[in-house]
Amino acid sequence: MHAQKSTLNRIIAGTCPVCGTGKVFLFRAYQITRFAIMHPACPVCKATFNPEPGFYYGAMFISYAITVAIMVAVWVFLKVLIDPTDLVYGSALVVSAILCAPFSFRFSRVLWLYWFGGHRPH
Repeated sequence: MHAQKSTLNRIIAGTCPVCGTGKVFLFRAYQITRFAIMHPACPVCKATFNPEPGFYYGAMFISYAITVAIMVAVWVFLKVLIDPTDLVYGSALVVSAILCAPFSFRFSRVLWLYWFGGHRPH
């Protein structure tokens, strides 16, 4: 008998809010051209991942907050360690936002699905 994963572990892993085993996204986050493609429903329990049209609009606010937090962390890190020029700050912020975008996008969608998807775990 295996231990049940916590809700936070299931969110981080990007698994179904109902069964906890089916993956929400078809491809891995580092597959840049396909990172946003989602299963329409859980491949294991068939719970829908798109409850209504426009459901994930709210996830954009979560993604925005994550991106701002990452950019603030990068800015503080640079300020404390090397205090670079404005060009270095700008470049580092843009690069960090681009590199974190797939992960921010996916995490915010899964979190939104868990919070507002109307599913309850088995």
